[in-house]
This record gives sequence, structure tokens and C-alpha cells, in this order.
Amino acid sequence: MRKSEIVRMAEEAGMMRDENVWFSKNRFHIDVDMADLERFAKLVAAAEREECAKVCDARDAAYCAFSIRERGAP
Repeated sequence: MRKSEIVRMAEEAGMMRDENVWFSKNRFHIDVDMADLERFAKLVAAAEREECAKVCDARDAAYCAFSIRERGAP
């Protein structure tokens, strides 16, 4: 997942930023560093990929499952 996608989704979710620190519009005392937000987004994406791959596994579509899992490879 690209940083620009993470930024777009964070903004869409209602977060705001001041330089590299993100915070909720309604809770200014709660802030998140961009690096932490990126790690969180990557974990969410990896979990979603794995769930999609499991659907392929259950349908005996091994190539499909492999392809989905490879999207997260470095």
C-alpha cells in the first residue's frame, strides 16, 4: 500500500495532520505518528489479503491464493 493511499484513507476516515503527526478531529490530545499509521495500514492490508487468499484456498484455487499473498511481498 502506497503512502498516498494511506494518507487519503486517513483523511477520509476523519483524521487530520500537523506535519507528520495525525490526530482525530474530535480528540486533539490523541495523536499518531505517520510511521505508526503506515505500519497499521500495512497490517490491515495484509490481514485482508490473507482472508481473500483463504477464500481461494477453500475453493481449491491455489494460484489465485498465491497471487493474492504475493501482493504483500517486499
